[in-house]
Amino acid sequence: MSISQEKFKELLKEKGLKVTNQRLLVLEVLADHRDRHMTAEDIYELVKEDYPEIGLATIYRTVQLLLEMQLVDRINLDDGCVRYEIGEFFDGEERHHHHHHLICKTCGKVLPFKDDLLDELERHIEDATGFHVLDHELKFYGQCKECLERQNSTEKHVEV
Repeated sequence: MSISQEKFKELLKEKGLKVTNQRLLVLEVLADHRDRHMTAEDIYELVKEDYPEIGLATIYRTVQLLLEMQLVDRINLDDGCVRYEIGEFFDGEERHHHHHHLICKTCGKVLPFKDDLLDELERHIEDATGFHVLDHELKFYGQCKECLERQNSTEKHVEV
């Protein structure tokens, strides 16, 4: 589900950024691939299809600028790569929490998990310490459904 170019233009202008094709294309690619956690190289390959003259350095600069303006989020999935995804946009003055990630230790698949169950913990932290949590990142490591089924199927064959 892509956000319209008009919405992107509006967001860039709200952040005081010039609206450029590169910025729009990077935002569109990330919005159109919400299910992927993309490296700058992944973004480059997709942007290059519509804008062949773009360089990888331009993608890096654009992603960094969009990151600083909180339109793009950086993700560390502990695989040695820096990945990016479209940011959760502001709703009035309050920022939405990011979704969390479920990481399969067998196949490496990364699944987003959108339920935010930490609101109560954040309130407790603020009440107990006076520390106001602005955001958090949470990663769960385990096995995805497919790997677990494959493992269970293999174990059943070994038992027979």
